[in-house]
Amino acid sequence: MTGERGAAVPAQQTWRSRGGGRVRGAVLWDVLREVLARVAGQGPCDVVDVGGGTGGFAVPLAELGHRVTVVDASPDALAALERRAAEAGVSVHAIQGDAGDLPEVLGESSADLVLCHSVLEFVDDPAAAMHALTRVVRPGGAVSVLVAGQIAAALHRAAAGRFDDARQVLTDPDGRWGEHDRMPRRFTRESLAELAAGAGLTARETHGVRIFADLVPSALLDEAGAAEGLVALERAASVHPVLRELATQLHLVAERP
Repeated sequence: MTGERGAAVPAQQTWRSRGGGRVRGAVLWDVLREVLARVAGQGPCDVVDVGGGTGGFAVPLAELGHRVTVVDASPDALAALERRAAEAGVSVHAIQGDAGDLPEVLGESSADLVLCHSVLEFVDDPAAAMHALTRVVRPGGAVSVLVAGQIAAALHRAAAGRFDDARQVLTDPDGRWGEHDRMPRRFTRESLAELAAGAGLTARETHGVRIFADLVPSALLDEAGAAEGLVALERAASVHPVLRELATQLHLVAERP
């Protein structure tokens, strides 16, 4: 799909996730709305979603009227994105490529906001990928980076009785618990901020995503008001200086000066 402008929608319309995803994604979407308002006021933004896959972020952003481009290495994921966008009645520009290809594929300073969610854990060179994001975002624009949290992995392994694994996560440079760990690397708030600074970005804020959501049994969310209460708790904990370190995922918003 090659259309470059998302369908306009009423200003009061907002995207709402459903089910368990509503709890896990509430904090992230709150932040993204604030970032979009900051970088482009009330007008549409040029958004690039690196590794955006089937359009979990791209399609809702296009429904809000933004011009969205997804760059992903998987042709199957991009095909699913096209179907999803067509069903939603919006247009999303889909390009097959990797994070390192961004400046050549999209051009320098071509986006107001660049999303890079669950990508840096898997690329060969996270520093090079972060530099590519910086080159694509416009001065004054923002980069949204979501990565797996190292401290949370240790907590979850310990809770499962894997105490040696938990200790290994804390001491391994990549935050892995062993050779069978399917996650190539994890980050701390400090290591993520250092990565952004090395690429010339200024870290603005870091949030914890899924602090309690992955620990609460899903059956508890069937009770009236439970999901809303957990969302409120996640929002409060996301910026807590101690609790955010325990998040399954860390979300960094950084800006290009």
